Amino acid sequence: MRVDKMKCNSFKMSCLAVAAVLVFASACKGATDGLPVRNTGHYAIIETERGIIVIELYPESAPQTVANFEKLVNKGFYNGLTWHRVVPDFVIQGGDPDGTGAGGPGYTVPAEIKEKHLRGSVATARTPDDVNPKRESSGSQFYICLEPQPGLDGQYTVFGGVIKGMDAVDKIQKGDHMKKITLAKEPPK
Repeated sequence: MRVDKMKCNSFKMSCLAVAAVLVFASACKGATDGLPVRNTGHYAIIETERGIIVIELYPESAPQTVANFEKLVNKGFYNGLTWHRVVPDFVIQGGDPDGTGAGGPGYTVPAEIKEKHLRGSVATARTPDDVNPKRESSGSQFYICLEPQPGLDGQYTVFGGVIKGMDAVDKIQKGDHMKKITLAKEPPK
């Protein structure tokens, strides 16, 4: 009888352990802080009123776009600009010095369309195909996906991904500011 009771207790403990793992896994589903790190050595840190957003840039996928973004960051171009577009479950968008969605540095960047639009993907905005058949990217405007956006795949240049701070991204409101963007060779600890 004692052996049967021990087997029963062991079975109950195993069931409880499996249940705990399942509860933990379901609580974590969709709650990741960002995309996996690729160790590119190119990172942008955005300071906002809602927290810090760390973006890993993808120079192998979008070398011209990353070089342009880094050039603008080094000039302080983005410091103080607003997030002028916020669409729940879609994107937050910024990088327009006019704050209207129509401004920029006065030039475009050739399209480098390779990556998919995942939650946390960072991509360049652009004008529509009817006036921009080459799908050239805005010189400064970019957006961050709040959810996967497969409908945007093959149409826009994804040049990075949020690796930390999606909680801050999720809190951004229209008119919030990018206080400052800095670059780093390693993600902050």
